[in-house]
Amino acid sequence: MAAVRLHHLLLLLFLSFLFSLSSSTETQSLLRLKQSLANADRSLSSWIPNVSPCSGTWLGVVCFNGVITGLHLSDLGLSGPIDVNALAEIRGLRTLSFINNSFSGPMPEFNKLGSIKSLLLTQNRFHGPIPNDFFSPLKSLKKLWLSGNRFSGTIPQSLTRLELLKELHLEYNSFSGQIPNFGQGLKSLDLSFNKLEGPIPENLATFTVDSFVGNDGLCGKPLVKACETSTTSYSMASNVGEEEYGNNWARKVIVVLMLAVVAALMFLFLTKKRRGQFTAVSRSSSAEEEVREVQVSSVRGSVGERRENKRGDIVMVNEMRGVFALQDMMKAEAEVLGNGALGSTYKAAMANGLCVVVKRMREMNKMGKEVFDAEMRQFGRIRHRNVISPLAYHYRREEKLLITEYMPKGSLFYVLHGDRGLSHSKLTWPTRLNIVKGIARGLSFLYTEFSTYDLPHGNLKSCNVLLSDDYEPLLSDYAFQPLINPSVAVQSLFAFKSPDYVQNQKISQKTDVYCLGIIILEVITGKFPAQYHSNGKGGTDVVQWAHSAVSERIEAELIDPELSNDTNSRNQMLQLVHIGVACTENNPDQRPKMKEAIRRIEEALRVGMFLILCSSNFINDLLRVKWYALNSDFLQEKIENKEECG
Repeated sequence: MAAVRLHHLLLLLFLSFLFSLSSSTETQSLLRLKQSLANADRSLSSWIPNVSPCSGTWLGVVCFNGVITGLHLSDLGLSGPIDVNALAEIRGLRTLSFINNSFSGPMPEFNKLGSIKSLLLTQNRFHGPIPNDFFSPLKSLKKLWLSGNRFSGTIPQSLTRLELLKELHLEYNSFSGQIPNFGQGLKSLDLSFNKLEGPIPENLATFTVDSFVGNDGLCGKPLVKACETSTTSYSMASNVGEEEYGNNWARKVIVVLMLAVVAALMFLFLTKKRRGQFTAVSRSSSAEEEVREVQVSSVRGSVGERRENKRGDIVMVNEMRGVFALQDMMKAEAEVLGNGALGSTYKAAMANGLCVVVKRMREMNKMGKEVFDAEMRQFGRIRHRNVISPLAYHYRREEKLLITEYMPKGSLFYVLHGDRGLSHSKLTWPTRLNIVKGIARGLSFLYTEFSTYDLPHGNLKSCNVLLSDDYEPLLSDYAFQPLINPSVAVQSLFAFKSPDYVQNQKISQKTDVYCLGIIILEVITGKFPAQYHSNGKGGTDVVQWAHSAVSERIEAELIDPELSNDTNSRNQMLQLVHIGVACTENNPDQRPKMKEAIRRIEEALRVGMFLILCSSNFINDLLRVKWYALNSDFLQEKIENKEECG
């Protein structure tokens, strides 16, 4: 009996040794992965030796019963080569997510991870074709998200042989050729906005139009565009021009409208009266009536339109703040925030404590519901600390409601110039610097996300830069130019008030650069730019003022008097003045490209951090604007060598 117990004890000790050895090996594997990635020292600073990855302290590591089962490394700014061999040594790995990072290059050798069930690579910069047999070894794969990259070539046939595959998202790439015949019963499919052509397989016809929109060469159900029977006809159809494409959408809109009218008549016949409730708390009786009218008209407009989710006819595109329905908003306390060129804006405080901003836009009639839905869903997938992402939308042919999270601190415009008790004297130079930095980062992201647009932003001005509680800027009202009726875009978007359009009736990405320059000069001077007035009356012509000051070498006169005490940062302020002047050159050819403007801003801020380290208010500024989030490696180096301040 004693011998048996000794045997069991030795076996237990041996298994424990093997487990600890395996755990130690996987720790080393993760550390090798970290070493292969750029920016990982900052983003994955919690990955340290001698601490178990399953201790709960390692960011993004998911464990079950002490076994590593997943790595969720999203939104961390990671780039560089991915050490797939290190990942392959983690035997229990089933889920891998690198969503919204900056990885580039061809598809890494993830097919070495034979047991992976979920591979999520959305919103990176991977590019090039994927070998046809690439996915053959991944027999356990259930979920594959490659959307928002730059993959090209045909969709790999090996995907059709993965019997367990249930979710396939390839939207917003450049895949071409025909759609393979997926026979495994997919539950979720999105192939929109690629370069696919030919007939849609019959077994995929049960998916909505949203899954295929943006591929001009596709035909067959569920699309309105029918496939031609002959090869010659199909070849002509696959090269259909923009005019024919627009006619197809027009015919589809007519059909939808006819169905809506029939449904509305049936509804009115069966219902004696509409029932609805809305409680409005507004600044005036007229504002109260307007808010009430928005809600009532939205309910009426929803008759006959397809329900998009189980909670009502608000379509959720981003559930990061929970899920709500139109009925929840109808019961919300509402307040009019303002009336702009694009429509009215309201604040709605719902019973669950969530406050949202509702933009009521009547001038977005360029496209049908399916294309509009695809655009909104692309907006909803955006994840960036300096870009606000819509939560939901409501579609009517006559008007649209776009719903985003409410920012209590308001916009940069109101903090600089408003009367809400937020004097811009509270905007110290480090805070303003952080705002400029965030705007540049947000623009850099938008110029990647919407690189094919003439105006990736198009309406860049201080009232469309929202501020979080810690003064972190979030860009709003971006990428609307393709969605808005052209005549309205000219009247409403700030880009069309630039010299580019006023003088030459042309716009380009350099137009956004001009708008960025206005904001930079506005932040430095603290003055209300006259450019924001359509009639040119009121405010200060910051462009002319800045250009004259630079030519006369009296740039210091531009600096906001509220910043006069911050002498240590004076050189940095002047650097940004020169960047603002360069961005607002009258001739677009003389302006820097957006990428170059952002590089100059980053360089100016990097140099200026050392000056802040030398100021007496360094600790307060550090806590206030979170410099460590801007460039922790550089900052740490200077902290360790602060005696250099001299």
